[in-house]
Amino acid sequence: AEIDSSGRPFASYFSGNTIQICPVGALTSAAYRFRARPFDLVSSPSIAEHDACGAAIRIDHRRGVVLRRLAGEDAAVNEEWISDKDRFAFRWQNAADRLAAPLVRENPDGSGELIETSWNDALDVAATLLAPRRGSLAALPGGRLTLEDAHAWSAFTRLVLGSNDVDFRSRSYGSVEEADVLGATVAGFGIGVTYADLENADVLLAGLEPEDEAATVFLRLRKGLLAGGTTVSTVAPLLTRGATKLRARLIPSAPGTEAEVLDSITELGNETKPGIILVGERLAASAGALSAAVALAARTGAKLAWVPRRAGDRAAVEAGLLPGLLPGGRQVSDASARAEIAAAWGVNDLPSEPGRDLNAILAGLTSGQLSGVVIGGTDLDDLPDPAAARAALTAVRAAGGVVISLEIRSSSVTPYADVVLPVAPPTEKSGTYLTWEGRPRSFEAVFDTAAMSDAGVLALVAAELEAPLAAPLGAIALHASTGARQALPAVAASAPAAPAAGQAVLATWRQQLDAGRGQDGEPHLAGTARRPVAHLSRQSAADLGVSDAEFVTINGPTGSVTYPLVVISMVDGVVWVPASPRPVGQTGSGEGSSSTVLGAHSGDLVEVVR
Repeated sequence: AEIDSSGRPFASYFSGNTIQICPVGALTSAAYRFRARPFDLVSSPSIAEHDACGAAIRIDHRRGVVLRRLAGEDAAVNEEWISDKDRFAFRWQNAADRLAAPLVRENPDGSGELIETSWNDALDVAATLLAPRRGSLAALPGGRLTLEDAHAWSAFTRLVLGSNDVDFRSRSYGSVEEADVLGATVAGFGIGVTYADLENADVLLAGLEPEDEAATVFLRLRKGLLAGGTTVSTVAPLLTRGATKLRARLIPSAPGTEAEVLDSITELGNETKPGIILVGERLAASAGALSAAVALAARTGAKLAWVPRRAGDRAAVEAGLLPGLLPGGRQVSDASARAEIAAAWGVNDLPSEPGRDLNAILAGLTSGQLSGVVIGGTDLDDLPDPAAARAALTAVRAAGGVVISLEIRSSSVTPYADVVLPVAPPTEKSGTYLTWEGRPRSFEAVFDTAAMSDAGVLALVAAELEAPLAAPLGAIALHASTGARQALPAVAASAPAAPAAGQAVLATWRQQLDAGRGQDGEPHLAGTARRPVAHLSRQSAADLGVSDAEFVTINGPTGSVTYPLVVISMVDGVVWVPASPRPVGQTGSGEGSSSTVLGAHSGDLVEVVR
């Protein structure tokens, strides 16, 4: 077996597939071995929840406990293959911190400990806190929702909270430009690029590392490559292991220069091999880059597809979980679009002013302009400034405001919440994920429990406030109204950072396997994660005086992280480290991922020392 640089044999994100296809059963899973016989199991088809690829899976369970997951067969999506994360990372749904009942602060003024209570009491307290503040409340629903739950959050924000202050983007990058591009080119357009299209295409990757961020996309690209139908180019600072497997052509780009690089591309695709541009959500971190990708598609005739990381991101866009967007790509500023959605929701009108995005919501909570927030599925450490997010939640409660949280398990939001309402994990609800393509992927509940989906819980809160949500939330057409699309405003590319002596530009993204909460409870999978290292070019290592260093420390505004140094061929003046929360050593005020600890994100300047 191939040995990677960490010394572990058979290092692959897809090794679990060998277990499933082994003809004699000699290869087995350490997590499942000796736990049950196949004929003891009940099998339920489902959809993987870890990314936006929508891979079909089979869930095998016994006596109410999931014992293993296998790849399902779906020719249109994952064929018969899945990633190890989709296969093995399922114990998170019933970890020890799973919420069994609603929680409420024991004192009326919001101080004191959270205590378990009944649903009736929790809903009464939530409604009492929300009612006098309607019109000055915001929603942060996260990006892991089904389409049905996303529609419920969209209606709840507009009809119950009384505003358009909503943003699903729980990550360290998300701009006004991104929201405009998603509204103009993604929302309401249905399926554009498909998996099948990737098998014969000239594919350009920008802000996307498929092996880490969209595993099923990676597998389909590699299939097309091996069959001779697909060629791949990547706009990135380095050729990763995954890009090398795709035999990708590197178009060198330091973080912050993506717009300039995309503007310089004049040809993509030909008569026999159509052009496809796959842009990852990370491209939003570089000003002007998403607009440049749209312009590139227009001038070359290539198809453009947005590939987010989370399973619910595409559904969130379609449901209008952005401050200027309504379901189906309809604009908040379009009176006819508002009337169309209002009629579907059974009301006379909707808030007409575009709302605040994530950063503005946090600022509004801090300043007192907003008096509360309803949060779901959001980890504060994923946000652009986790310390500022914590300060915002502290400030709103200190000012007599309210924080309501919908959670499966206790999270980083729980300590700041006045009321915590438990919601069902994927195995205990039915719903529909939308893939990055826009393809609906419906699934049924594996277990019949009393746990409720986000939509069910929000409906109870709305009813308690005597503002019931319309029943057919998911029936709204996933296409834009006949009104014109909002034109994309011109976005100027920002000047890339210029490192001084001892500095480098930070490049970072999350690896597929890390210490994320979706992998909790699975030590065998964690043991296969790639060794986190820092990458520098030979010239950069020499300039920084670390050519012979075994480890380097990266210093940012709020802290530092230390990684083994691996010198490779890459763009000079850039240091790459994983954004995953598993640095070798860390100091500073941040928590969680390396970029959070550093207080720096892709494109920022950091100090690199021995």
